[in-house]
Amino acid sequence: MRRAAEADWREVEPAIFGTLLEQALDPTDRKRLGAHYTPRAYVERLVVATIIEPLREEWNQTLGTTERQRAEGREKEARATLQAFHDKLCRTRVLDPACGTGNFLYVSLELVKRLEGEVLEAIAALGGQESFSALEGHGVDPHQFLGLELNPRAAAIAELVLWIGYLQWHFRTKGAAPSEPILRAFKNIRQMDAVLTWDGYPLPKVIDGRETYANPRRPEWPTAEYIVGNPPFIGASSLRTRLGDAYTEALWAAHKSMNESADFVMYWWDHAAELLTKRGTALKRFGLVTTNSISQVFQRKVMERHLKAKKPVSLVMAIPDHPWTKASRDSAAVRIAMTVAEAGKREGVLREVVREAGLETDAPSIELADRNGAINSDLTVGADISSAAALIANSGICHDGVKLHGRGFLISRSEADLIIQKHNKIADHIRNYRNGRDIAHRSRDLMVFDFYGLTEEQLLAEFPSAYQILLISVKSEREKVAATSSSKDVRDYAKNWWIFGKPRPELRSATERLKRFVATVDTARHRIFQFLESSVICDDKSVLVATDDAYILGILSARMHLVWCLRLCTQLGIPSLRCL
Repeated sequence: MRRAAEADWREVEPAIFGTLLEQALDPTDRKRLGAHYTPRAYVERLVVATIIEPLREEWNQTLGTTERQRAEGREKEARATLQAFHDKLCRTRVLDPACGTGNFLYVSLELVKRLEGEVLEAIAALGGQESFSALEGHGVDPHQFLGLELNPRAAAIAELVLWIGYLQWHFRTKGAAPSEPILRAFKNIRQMDAVLTWDGYPLPKVIDGRETYANPRRPEWPTAEYIVGNPPFIGASSLRTRLGDAYTEALWAAHKSMNESADFVMYWWDHAAELLTKRGTALKRFGLVTTNSISQVFQRKVMERHLKAKKPVSLVMAIPDHPWTKASRDSAAVRIAMTVAEAGKREGVLREVVREAGLETDAPSIELADRNGAINSDLTVGADISSAAALIANSGICHDGVKLHGRGFLISRSEADLIIQKHNKIADHIRNYRNGRDIAHRSRDLMVFDFYGLTEEQLLAEFPSAYQILLISVKSEREKVAATSSSKDVRDYAKNWWIFGKPRPELRSATERLKRFVATVDTARHRIFQFLESSVICDDKSVLVATDDAYILGILSARMHLVWCLRLCTQLGIPSLRCL
């Protein structure tokens, strides 16, 4: 630390602290928190669209007014117009409600200071040195850049990063240190949870060995004119694993308007959108980085609720599929999306990546093509196919496969043959099994115990050997999970341990009279439909269509349907089927 203190830090790039913290975080903590560093070029792209573009538009209008006032000989009024804009700039607040080490706030500060430099030059040119001197000590500074951050180390670094950025700017433009005190305790970075608070925060109560979040609710965010940031990347399916059952259920209780299948980042998006249309709000725009799954069905529902509300918000800029760079081995292997929203019905610009290079460097090259128009909730411009209504005739035809919740159900074909030789009647309950990879590539030829429809007593009486196998391999595993979970579903899995976690009775009803059905893999590089015998059990990585009609198979495989499929379904690098 002594050697570090002796070093010359005047030219350090403050954004490096984000990388340093990410590398310092335990990989488990980094994964649990969804903490990932956003490259400077990407930060600036979102900050410009969210904050600088509306400010610069207002500044250009101010310059137009000033020029008119000067032409009419009203120089005093022109000077007052410029000073009023500068005053407004000095009151403008920016909030990052998941600020990490403050990269978004630092870049925002730097870009707003650049704009302030233009304003001060215009004031000096119009009013001379006297007018310029009157503004000494009055300017854009770190107190306007607000952050919320859960990690105490990141929160402390964010405050440091802002001050370094501010002092560097001051030395570059003034050539000397600012007036004392040089550092001020603005308390603009708060260490807190941005999406959940409760009675007794920050510690949950422990009742009977379980954490309890009393009176869970959304916390208040500081008032700001602009919100920008990169909230944690945690998928809906990972919330319980990453955050714990008790926290996840408290989160759902606090955000009653959210569907439980929404990713974690959408809780920030939803809150910002509500603030945007709240009566008397100061908020003008918000821009957030998300994974590109934001255009998938369950994330889209969050946006649609705001885009199609009586008091709507509109997407004024969106990049649906943007590369992620400089990722470490345990970083998020994802593509990102950027969305910027404003209140009211407005058109926007959709920016699509047409070329990318140098993603492994500090200076990635991303070429974008812009399309103007109303941006839909699936981050497209043009026909809003996300609002296409499902055909009533197709209801009940498309289903997910089963979820085992226990590998003990699976056995090899040779094991199945031995069991059937000893108990011939059990053949009706041992079925061929296929997961997504089995369907898309070569099958592993696995079999699966399927005792749906039998009670525990019936299973024990009719097939005691199978009962013993599942008792050892499935029951103990489910009971162990249930012991540390408050989820009703998890407790039900343990109670009905001899049956698949999700046996899909609706799928069974739809296919019971069919000799075959159509199957395709949920997420695959190529969209291929094929027939499988009705005796096959498919897992939830597949989508099953309850028809044995080859004509329907032909329609599904037709080019027109495949184009529709790719257009409607979100791509996470590869096409995902959730559009049937």
